[in-house]
Amino acid sequence: MERTVYDLIIVGGGPAGLAAAVGAYDAGLRNILILERDLRLGGILNQCIHNGFGLHTFQEELTGPEYAQRFIDQVKERGIAYKLDTMVLSIGKGEDGSKEVTAVNETDGLLLLKAKALILAMGCRERSRGALNIPGFRPAGIYSAGTAQRLVNIEGYLPGRRVVILGSGDIGLIMARRMTLEGARVMVCAELMPYSGGLKRNIVQCLDDFGIPLKLSHTVVRIEGKERVEGVVIAEVGPDRKPIPGTEEHYRCDTLLLSVGLLPENELTVGLGAEISRITNGPVVNESLETSVPGVFAAGNVLHVHDLVDYVSEEAKLAGERAADYVAACGDGFTAPEDGAKRVPVTFAGGIRYTVPSAIDPGKIGNWLKIRFRVGDVMQNRKVVLYLDGEPALTKKRRVMAPGEMEELVLTARHVQAHPDLKSIEIRVEEDV
Repeated sequence: MERTVYDLIIVGGGPAGLAAAVGAYDAGLRNILILERDLRLGGILNQCIHNGFGLHTFQEELTGPEYAQRFIDQVKERGIAYKLDTMVLSIGKGEDGSKEVTAVNETDGLLLLKAKALILAMGCRERSRGALNIPGFRPAGIYSAGTAQRLVNIEGYLPGRRVVILGSGDIGLIMARRMTLEGARVMVCAELMPYSGGLKRNIVQCLDDFGIPLKLSHTVVRIEGKERVEGVVIAEVGPDRKPIPGTEEHYRCDTLLLSVGLLPENELTVGLGAEISRITNGPVVNESLETSVPGVFAAGNVLHVHDLVDYVSEEAKLAGERAADYVAACGDGFTAPEDGAKRVPVTFAGGIRYTVPSAIDPGKIGNWLKIRFRVGDVMQNRKVVLYLDGEPALTKKRRVMAPGEMEELVLTARHVQAHPDLKSIEIRVEEDV
């Protein structure tokens, strides 16, 4: 049984974990370990062979594996240690204040690791059919969109020939195009909500360009077939999200793909005792992306589901830098002294669902800090206003906002300096008249 002490352990070797490791190393940390449960670094990007990645980070368009490889190369160039095929079983707090990680792999057996700081970068998983209560048998041919993506792009299998997609998340939209390119026929993409859950560019490039219909305010009400999917019935839903009798449509198909939402992988976070947001299902964090457990940070889709991996990398780099600051403050021990930080809650109104971070220490934002948020409905001709102590400090006009696209405001040191005794931070969506 291996017992080892590290300055920083990062749980997850996907885009968030890799960027966090690079950020921490460049901030001065050297004793870093990445734990990844897959057989290779890169996370979900390894199966995302479509382009559209890297426009913000590298100012060029890359595929998912190309984007991941850029960060894998940076990790290897810096000599940052990592363990693959390693499953983290639990994380907890030691009596000496350390963060304890219990993991297992085939080579080392059981690993008992200690660290001064921990970064959670476990990503997210797809919501399954079991969460939807769709009536019918359990025949072959029902897949989550991500599973179908792995089958096609990694394993080399085509899940079906006639496909119906439920949900219009980005993975589902991308798989509509992918299945079409592989020779399958995508009959329809049905979405329960009156708006799409994916990026506008994906709706255009993956559905419109291939003539695939998108039916909003529709859902699957029946799956036909016992051994294999033989057809599905979709129906229109009303404002209460319940099917409207008489609106049923039958589609003969052999495959149903589900793209019905992503859930942050936070079982380990809950076990640690960190506070979890009921909206994002991710941990509640401050301006340093630090959870309610001191020295434990979170970034990427385990914190809140992102639409662009470039934002994941940017966020994770910040988490790595702040984790390095925490380790430096620990000195020879495992905990940093109380710094008397001032936490100003970030409140919101006008249709915003949540913000990350949810509290800010004005003295720790550096030159600037991005506050990211999502709205709960499609909105047109609005302005987003940042209020500091009730006074408007920043206004951003938005012609269209949608739940599928993340929004952001940049709080700068100049804004904060104008309010030396800052007591309230509020973001509001207002009519742009």
